[in-house]
Amino acid sequence: MKKEYLPYVEELIELAIKEDIGDGDHTSLASIPAGERGRMKLLVKQEGIIAGIEIAQMVMRRLDPEVKFEQIINDGEMVKPGDIAFYVEGRVISLLQAERIVLNIMQRMSGVATQTAVYVKELDGLKAKVLDTRKTTPGMRVLDKMAVKLGGGENHRIGLFDMILLKDNHIDFAGGIVPAVNKVREYLKAKGKELPIEVEVRSLKDIDSVFEAGGVDRIMLDNFSLPLTREAVRRIAGRAEIESSGGITLDTLREYGEAGVDFVSVGALTHQIKSLDMSLKAVELV
Repeated sequence: MKKEYLPYVEELIELAIKEDIGDGDHTSLASIPAGERGRMKLLVKQEGIIAGIEIAQMVMRRLDPEVKFEQIINDGEMVKPGDIAFYVEGRVISLLQAERIVLNIMQRMSGVATQTAVYVKELDGLKAKVLDTRKTTPGMRVLDKMAVKLGGGENHRIGLFDMILLKDNHIDFAGGIVPAVNKVREYLKAKGKELPIEVEVRSLKDIDSVFEAGGVDRIMLDNFSLPLTREAVRRIAGRAEIESSGGITLDTLREYGEAGVDFVSVGALTHQIKSLDMSLKAVELV
């Protein structure tokens, strides 16, 4: 995990615990002796890419600092039904409290990683890379971004703070591409910030405006057809990075990659996913 992700993950875990446990897991507190110890296994029930084991361990240790965690499979590995990702041993009440939190996180992360791997495979052999977007579940973005990486994809910006991305609304409100880019450069200089600059374009004419403004690191081709994409690549190649975005499906992904773009951003990596089926089951304490 990247060091800068840690505060977000810890905050998310705290929120998940508060949301699920509230003033107590009364079912477990009522039926399980306080000091009783037990063991569980994470059982995979569907084929895919597993993700979130690192986070699961953090959740377990947050609820029981003395928990014993035996990892069998690594994040990012292909799994199949019947595989066991890890064993965990600790206070039974803590294991039961962690169960749904761990499964919710791991099932979603594994679903994102699995879907990402499908898109990545479609671009095999090309220079183009699959990028995620900000179309994520609020509060879970860092986990979604981690899962994309585990599936072989690449991360776009994390949020609004780590990259300049002038999209259509910014450009329209600012009065056009040239004034928008000029205002960005003035802002960055005044704030002493060094952030990459990307500009979304809606036409070939917009590309000329980007180069008139200058100083742009990446150009995003928004909803460009394949013929327009090929022409845009011809005009931009070597002058800035090129990203295709908007309306690109798994069926058309490779064609856009073959057009010569550097990146293809796909919102479906994180907002149209199917969680991977898995369960935490009690096993005999050894």
